[in-house]
Amino acid sequence: MFGRMITPRPFVVAYPLAFLLLLLTACSADRPSTGHSSEVAAWETRAQRVEIFRDSWGIPHIYARTDADAIFGLMYAQAEDDFPRIEHNFLSSLGRVSEAEGESEIWRDLRMHLFVDPEAMKVLYAESPLWLRDLMDGWADGLNYFLHRNPEVRPRVLERFEPWMALTFSEGSIGGDIERVNLGELASFYETHLPREEGAASSEAWSSPAADGGARFELGVVAGALVEPDPYTEPRGSNGIAIAPELTRAGHALLLINPHTSHYFRHEAHVVSEQGLNVYGALTWGQFFVYQGFNATAGWMHTSSGVDNIDEFLETITLRDGARRYRYGNEERPLETREVTIRYRTEGGELADRTFTVFRTHRGPIVRAVNGRWVSVALMENPMEALIQSFQRTRAPNLEAFLDVMRGHTNSSNNTLFADAEGNIAYLHANFVPIRDTRFDFSAPVDGSNPATDWQGIHTLEDSPNSINPTTGWAFCTNNWPYTAAGSASPRPAAFPSYMDRRTENPRGIHALALLEGASGFTLESLHEVAYSPWLPVFDDWLPPLIAAWERLRPGVPERTQMAEPVALLRNWDRRWDVGSIPTSIAAFWATEITRVASEPARAAGMDPGDWISERASDDVLIATLGSALRRLEDDFRDWRTPWGEINRFQRLTGDRVAFFDDEAPSFPVGFTSARWGSLAAYGSEPREGTRRWYGTSGNSFVAVVEFGPRLRAMAITAGGLNNDPESPHFNDQGERYAAGELRPVLFHRDEVEAGAIRRYRPGQ
Repeated sequence: MFGRMITPRPFVVAYPLAFLLLLLTACSADRPSTGHSSEVAAWETRAQRVEIFRDSWGIPHIYARTDADAIFGLMYAQAEDDFPRIEHNFLSSLGRVSEAEGESEIWRDLRMHLFVDPEAMKVLYAESPLWLRDLMDGWADGLNYFLHRNPEVRPRVLERFEPWMALTFSEGSIGGDIERVNLGELASFYETHLPREEGAASSEAWSSPAADGGARFELGVVAGALVEPDPYTEPRGSNGIAIAPELTRAGHALLLINPHTSHYFRHEAHVVSEQGLNVYGALTWGQFFVYQGFNATAGWMHTSSGVDNIDEFLETITLRDGARRYRYGNEERPLETREVTIRYRTEGGELADRTFTVFRTHRGPIVRAVNGRWVSVALMENPMEALIQSFQRTRAPNLEAFLDVMRGHTNSSNNTLFADAEGNIAYLHANFVPIRDTRFDFSAPVDGSNPATDWQGIHTLEDSPNSINPTTGWAFCTNNWPYTAAGSASPRPAAFPSYMDRRTENPRGIHALALLEGASGFTLESLHEVAYSPWLPVFDDWLPPLIAAWERLRPGVPERTQMAEPVALLRNWDRRWDVGSIPTSIAAFWATEITRVASEPARAAGMDPGDWISERASDDVLIATLGSALRRLEDDFRDWRTPWGEINRFQRLTGDRVAFFDDEAPSFPVGFTSARWGSLAAYGSEPREGTRRWYGTSGNSFVAVVEFGPRLRAMAITAGGLNNDPESPHFNDQGERYAAGELRPVLFHRDEVEAGAIRRYRPGQ
């Protein structure tokens, strides 16, 4: 929408065909060929078996003979829409970001190489079942054919994709488990991990410098050394709601799919094959499976879990006869070592290398040291099974089949909301939960020399806190704990170990419970309304103390007069966001300020900041933070009476991964707010560099509501638009609808797709 206008040319030059072929050859020669002639011929043959329909929103609907051909077409279409994000995701998963972005990314790449060894991935590819290799081959062929047909697209690093690479990025979460390993401590350890000469140590334990002063490379709260998301920053995760037929007007199960990620994190597509694949939804760029979506008879929504599924172990390292070992019970086991070479781009643009010796126990790699003891980390490492599970769940026609797929236990730290056309609904707790000896506190590193600290298998589906076909007729998750997932029919926390979930209820959970308990007669449209319910429950708890503090001010105190009008607005406010609401603006500015102030005293008191605000904040703090909020409104907008929609905006100006914002450029008002305050429709906005207005970069990204009747019906919206090129008509064509929470009909059935298509073509045309 905001791309520059292209002026039609007044005439067309009829160039000779030979000249055009010569020009195309010259353009192609600027980049090494992505394939030999026989390979190109095979790609073109495959392309003839694939048909892509683009609807009026640019969404690709891919039809093919086989699943592998459909994936070929899917990846071609994905690359058409946003090749840079595909490449970035695989630079990350391959540990090659520093080849593009320089030496500062070496530690991020090294962290990935601790878990992902390209040579091991090649072996795993060769050992994969034939059907999975076919899918990976189709994946690589689609991307390479795109690069072959579009020589003007300049990869930063990845000139060619190999099929095994798909194994390096096999689950679609916004932040994978590997990213919880703290980069600062990793860097500190591997910079200084050899304190003595090779032959200097005896069989005594020897030390590495403690990595407690390393630079922090990550946002978040560091518990031990594992990076934990800060619950008071965005994005906050996701929402999912499943409604059973007995609570719906038409007698069909309903599902809300509402991931909260950074904007433009996922692609939207529809993939169909004659082998029975027929799936629609959101895919993380570069992956070939729908991560959150639905097929003709079943749908699923993943929400980030509070499960504890990653552990650290304090290892006792010895050096005997030049060989490093770690103590395990009464034995000393050899420490696995491997050379890892990281290639990085220098300031001058050349490529250089750094080589590290990395270490691993039977549990996992060494990632840091604490008080002279090396620390290993254990997490789910099973890329082939993870990729199998990620794809097979898209084909599951009902709950029984979906549960069979879930028994692969490789969906790691995500909960799942599920619904199907048979009327089943479910909340399924995190799919990878190690069994531990509860005598030990696994919230901190445990003694790795004690074999009793080893994991003792994985919890089965049957001994997890699920809610399958609950008697309440509904299930939900808002990244809260599982013990309210189905209201009165929820599992009980006393029946499960504490590591099953480390969270409690959250404001969105309170909001969802209020909407679901006792409700009935749901329709697709009313579930849409639930997804955008404007209530902000946090302020029901936070505003009464603030108003009471103002009422206790003595007559004659300046704040009593100055704040009388804004306090009156807050007192009479219905606690619901709206673009025209002035109280929403005051509350948002005040909540932002007092949350910042509350952070340290709440942590010192061992309290949630929200509880500290409602229970412990003094009158002085409450009044002072309101004063700061009002002054900031005055400074930024000249009047504290500024409606929320004048402040909170959606804008998309460039396709860059790091967004740019401009108060003078067009934007759309957004009513929904931060999930921190209980908004189900989440919008992580704040002032950006050089702006007064608040622009969102996270929160609602893809939203869909689905009805599983005899003929599936769905509505959806994607933040901004599907294509990352500002010149594309689909760069920001959904922006205004997204900002207003206005979903569009989904074209799912073949007759709908053909009737609504504005373009029909084969890859490479």
